Amino acid sequence: MRFTPHTKLLFIGDSITDCGRERPVGEGNGLGNGYVSLINALLSAAYPDKPVRVQNVGTSGNTVSDLAARWQTDVLDLNPDWLSIMIGINDVWRQFDSPLQVEGHVGLEEYTATLKDLIKKAQPGLKGLILMTPFFIESTKSDRMRSMMDTYGAVVRQLAHDNQAVFVDTQAAFDAYLKHHHPMSLAWDRVHPNLTGHMLLARAFLEKIEYKLW
Repeated sequence: MRFTPHTKLLFIGDSITDCGRERPVGEGNGLGNGYVSLINALLSAAYPDKPVRVQNVGTSGNTVSDLAARWQTDVLDLNPDWLSIMIGINDVWRQFDSPLQVEGHVGLEEYTATLKDLIKKAQPGLKGLILMTPFFIESTKSDRMRSMMDTYGAVVRQLAHDNQAVFVDTQAAFDAYLKHHHPMSLAWDRVHPNLTGHMLLARAFLEKIEYKLW
């Protein structure tokens, strides 16, 4: 496993990360009911001799611009050893479900520049960075929202490469599952996954940090 004992691991993102976590910082039993909580439980079960302190500051509805507004208090001031970022779903989604409310849209250029800047600000204090792609639980790649989400995901892939970060392709994890099941089996809106979907996210994350159950 990549984490050393007593590592502080911080997760930031949107509603998929939030999942009802406690405020101001989710920790312990207050991590929410999503992939962050599953990762914490699996790490604790598999590595009792290498405790990892997991914190959650995901916030529902956030775009990368919202992350920028709270970056100092919710990331830099918490001084994590490792930081996991998953953002971009709302940046894309608002362009489809609220097409006329352009003030809430985050275009690809803004998304790229903002995420790049946030990484630059955080990296000096980090031992490790994990970048998770945004996703759309839809197997038809020609779907307009899926296609745009893939484009934003490609930005995350490139930034992970440029910054020697751990890269988690969440879309690929869902795509593998969707070869056998319909998207509705994971999420009624193709965005907010059920527990199985969150386990797919947790497993994709754990694989990339070299997690071993036994």
